[in-house]
Amino acid sequence: MKKILLIDTHLTYPNWTEGRLNATFYNEAKEFFIAKKYDILETKVEKGYNADEEVEKHLEADFVILQTPVNWFGAPWIYKKYVDEVFNSGLHSQKFLSGDGRTREDATKQYGTGGKMQGKKFMICATWNAPSESFSNPEQLLFQGKSTSDLFLNINSNYRFCGFEILPDYNCFDIFRSGNIPQDLENYPAHLAKYFNL
Repeated sequence: MKKILLIDTHLTYPNWTEGRLNATFYNEAKEFFIAKKYDILETKVEKGYNADEEVEKHLEADFVILQTPVNWFGAPWIYKKYVDEVFNSGLHSQKFLSGDGRTREDATKQYGTGGKMQGKKFMICATWNAPSESFSNPEQLLFQGKSTSDLFLNINSNYRFCGFEILPDYNCFDIFRSGNIPQDLENYPAHLAKYFNL
């Protein structure tokens, strides 16, 4: 039976952001994979974790989905702490990777090819205040033509460095103004089915 690890990075700010929307997307993915007979591994970063146990969850999982709000153009700071602790544990134990891929014997081996997690897939599902039209458009002042995947390069690179295949992200935009949250939730299972080949 295949396994999926769901990671929720939400960080609560009382009376401003309570995490309900991210929890809804998280649960949508959970229900989707349960219906497909997957075992579910879960981490809600704000509730605490053990770094060595998180390494084992990543080793067990076939797929990893990161559910995150975008706070100041990145995941909440607790996720960076999570990555530093978990991926350092995976490096120290050599369970995620052994070195960065380069060798003195073979100069053709590239930096970032030392991962041991080949065959696994990683995806981000994110909620944004930014509207969708602000991305992938060089006429937009802020992102200057950059896509959401460009902005997620730092997160995706951690997983690619360890050998994961990176899947296209799924996004819910403009959540505080004129976004279409019900439609985004409705369309999410089709995205999962398409990119996880289910």
